[in-house]
Amino acid sequence: MTKQRLEGKRVLVTAAGQGIGRASALAMAAEGAQVFATDVNAEALATLTGVETFALDALSDDSVTEGVARANPDVLFNCAGFVHHGSILDATDDELDFALDLNVRSMLRTIRAALPAMLERGTGSIINMSSACSNVIGAPNRFIYGTTKAAVIGLTKSVAVDYMSQGIRCNCICPGTVDSPSWQDRVDQLGKELGSKEAALKQFVERQPMGRVATAEEIAALVVYLASDESAFTTGHPHIIDGGWSGQ
Repeated sequence: MTKQRLEGKRVLVTAAGQGIGRASALAMAAEGAQVFATDVNAEALATLTGVETFALDALSDDSVTEGVARANPDVLFNCAGFVHHGSILDATDDELDFALDLNVRSMLRTIRAALPAMLERGTGSIINMSSACSNVIGAPNRFIYGTTKAAVIGLTKSVAVDYMSQGIRCNCICPGTVDSPSWQDRVDQLGKELGSKEAALKQFVERQPMGRVATAEEIAALVVYLASDESAFTTGHPHIIDGGWSGQ
């Protein structure tokens, strides 16, 4: 492997302000890519260095169209998403509509915008953020999240099979629990329900066979691989990186 595994590639990342998106943007830049890191939160983007940043709202057709045209990516990493808590009896129609829009339809927007130029060049790698909590494994009180992330796997397979003969690869990543600001928020919320943050952390960690949650950088390493030509024969698959959670 060469040191600069992504040299010459233009990369667009959504939700790059924190967590996996941020770690992946930095990791791909370190491998020589020209990274366009985007987020709806401009303040979060302002702390990123070594990449080009601009605000992009994955819920807006116009914003996505403008952002993709600006980045003209060889690699598209769809990382935007939200985790709702609760079972099917807790889920509201508004919550489900929002999750479908952000967790699934946002990827349709970016892929539709980026795919024509990729097809014209005859090459492109699309990476979608799914989850081990999907059709891979069920997780308690994650009805909306698991439903939408299962849809991402179906979306990924469909795009892959339609365009694999034209130089386009499409894969998705299925992490287990990852230490990130959004996860810390969920820990805090569960801690309020259980009476302490320590009890919440214990509940999250106990379901991980390795006895810990992942770091964002560990997921970013897989993103780099799928973005690079090292994965040129890899398409149409959910890549599970969950510390053995789904293998129990």
